[in-house]
Amino acid sequence: MRKLFLAFVFLMGLSATAQTSKELIGKWQLVKWTKNGKEKDIKKRFKTDQVFQVFKENGDFESVIGEESHKAKWKLSSDNSQLTIISVILPVVFKINSFDSEKRSISNPEVGTFEYKKVSE
Repeated sequence: MRKLFLAFVFLMGLSATAQTSKELIGKWQLVKWTKNGKEKDIKKRFKTDQVFQVFKENGDFESVIGEESHKAKWKLSSDNSQLTIISVILPVVFKINSFDSEKRSISNPEVGTFEYKKVSE
């Protein structure tokens, strides 16, 4: 279950319909998590507020939670409406709600909605 959840967290990083994978490249910090209409406590769930997604040009993906890091692959749909994170276990698909060069919002029915802000590496 934890690995599945981490895979969902990986996917949270994207949300755009007018942007491209180029704008996704970089480091994104989780700033808000909502599930079933209720805001979740990021620090309580992850034991830190340092929760990041790192997207690289070659399709490599890294989820960083505090000192812990998990590698995966990412893919953006051709119409930029879905972000897929492919981890060791299974691919997780997120709907991109919004996405620009500074912030993004993605959602998945099982894990909720994640909002990220772009940060310097």
